Amino acid sequence: MSCDTGDFRYPMQAQIFYPIVDQSAYGQIDKTWNFDRSVYCNVESAGSSIKKELDPNVLVTRDQLLIGRFKEDIRLSYMDENFETTNILITNIVDKHCNLVYKESGGPRSDKGTLFEIATIQPFMNPFGRIEHYRVVLKRSENQELDV
Repeated sequence: MSCDTGDFRYPMQAQIFYPIVDQSAYGQIDKTWNFDRSVYCNVESAGSSIKKELDPNVLVTRDQLLIGRFKEDIRLSYMDENFETTNILITNIVDKHCNLVYKESGGPRSDKGTLFEIATIQPFMNPFGRIEHYRVVLKRSENQELDV
């Protein structure tokens, strides 16, 4: 299996998950995460300057921020259904050789792909007024126990 995207701007792939949201008889929200598709992207660890921009005056915690670009709008499912950024999970980010780039080293998801949530998403316009890609900041999800 080859994960080579053929585009040097998007050398990676990531899997996108959206939830089916249900409510119990007692009003508790329950999300069942479903795989939607794989998308082309390029992500890397964000520097300390982006962390200051997003979360000033916070104690040091174990969080991981990634910054990157996605070829398509990940707020839309492959069926063109809109999802809020809080209802999107990104995981299993692989390089062009299908190697898992970000994975958990312990806990319930040991040796599985790290789960990321969207911190921000912004379209990048080219000089001709067209969206060229989407600039995305991802943050490591606090809940790595989800079964996706």
